[in-house]
Amino acid sequence: MAHRLQNPEDLVLVPGTRSLLVSEFAGMEDGAAGLLSRLDLDTNARTPLFRPGDGGLETAGWGDPACPGPPEEFSPHGIDLVERTDGALALAVVNHAGRESVEWFEVERAASGATVAWRGCVVAPDEGWFNEVVALPDGGFLASHMMPRNGLGQTLEMIKSGVFGVESGFVYEWSADGGFAPIPGTETGFANGIALAPDGRTLFVNSSVGGGVLRVDRETGERTGRADVPAPDNSTWSEDGRLLVASFTASFSEFSSCQELEAGACAASFQIVAVDPESLETEVVYESDGQTMGAGTVGLRVGDELFVGSFAGDRILRVRLEP
Repeated sequence: MAHRLQNPEDLVLVPGTRSLLVSEFAGMEDGAAGLLSRLDLDTNARTPLFRPGDGGLETAGWGDPACPGPPEEFSPHGIDLVERTDGALALAVVNHAGRESVEWFEVERAASGATVAWRGCVVAPDEGWFNEVVALPDGGFLASHMMPRNGLGQTLEMIKSGVFGVESGFVYEWSADGGFAPIPGTETGFANGIALAPDGRTLFVNSSVGGGVLRVDRETGERTGRADVPAPDNSTWSEDGRLLVASFTASFSEFSSCQELEAGACAASFQIVAVDPESLETEVVYESDGQTMGAGTVGLRVGDELFVGSFAGDRILRVRLEP
């Protein structure tokens, strides 16, 4: 199933609904213009929810008290949803446009569909360049720091040449009391998708350049295992307790050729790989040659269906899986 969107890089399901929140990505540099939207699964209707200047309820109070206000530019990347300790449903969004930041939104569920309202932000450290985020119930978050900040073209060339080694990125933790602090043991090549186990202690970090999913004890910094997954991007938790990891299998040239795509879909091949969090055994649950839609950045399972987003293209792939 194809539905016209703008680079739907990351997806989350709104609990208790048949709606996905979609990060419509526009790039990692200033001037990019993306938005948050809602995809209703029963009708395939897309509804824009937030972009700067749309108006709506904007009340600060979450994140950093020093947040300068609602974003004047917006290019969302990784997103994550959590129920806060006060009962509110909070969406954390990595933003690259105007400022490098994590933006906070409150999600309201209604019969007409979920809506979002901006609630605050946390501006990244000077060298921070985020990719994925994990929202925490206490108002903090974890964010993957990809690498030292560069122009996108220079970054791609550095990745291609292998300049970024095993410790080009890591994962930050941010809290209201302590601010930003790197999490020991998460240093890796192009830190990308991250996922936190239900125990709140076991962290999974995707190393896009290193070709693996690292399991790290968040409290001690000890690396307790690794699953081999080629060029992993985002991760989501499946109902069976496994991680679903989007994995690029295309060549670097095929992948990079989609950076300037203006219409249609990227044709780069990919897999969605299930990773057992205990044994770290892997299973390919979906594989695509990219012809219908490629460059899958996230695989989200809802019932017996798999929804796949991409950093380059105008659609979400919807696949019915075997029971």
